[in-house]
Amino acid sequence: MAAVSDKLPEGRYDRARSADERADRKLKIIGGVLGALFLLMIGWFGYDYVSGTKVSGEVIKFDVVSASAVEVHLEVRKDADAKGYCTVRSQAEDGEEVGRADFRFDQNDGRIDKVVTLRTKARGTSAELLGCHSD
Repeated sequence: MAAVSDKLPEGRYDRARSADERADRKLKIIGGVLGALFLLMIGWFGYDYVSGTKVSGEVIKFDVVSASAVEVHLEVRKDADAKGYCTVRSQAEDGEEVGRADFRFDQNDGRIDKVVTLRTKARGTSAELLGCHSD
């Protein structure tokens, strides 16, 4: 009986195996780089969102004072040195927008309670804070 050799014939399988290993290594490197870039992008968006939000507010109450005006009590929270504005709108009973205005808040306080008057082109039945933005 002849002895079975544990050794593969030379030059027959090494090239395919080494090419596959190189391709796998390249794919792992590319995947790692893309994963790291994705994590950096998510981190940047999170940081920008948290650090960029310097002015926020809410409507405490509103009162329809006439067919052409709505008084809105706003509470605005911001950094003491931040300056900005809040956009408020009013809608009629049918949902049509009848008034929209920006109100500035440049005081050096961190919390501001203010009643503002929103002029409307018809009777408003609501008051909605659309958002606050810093300058």
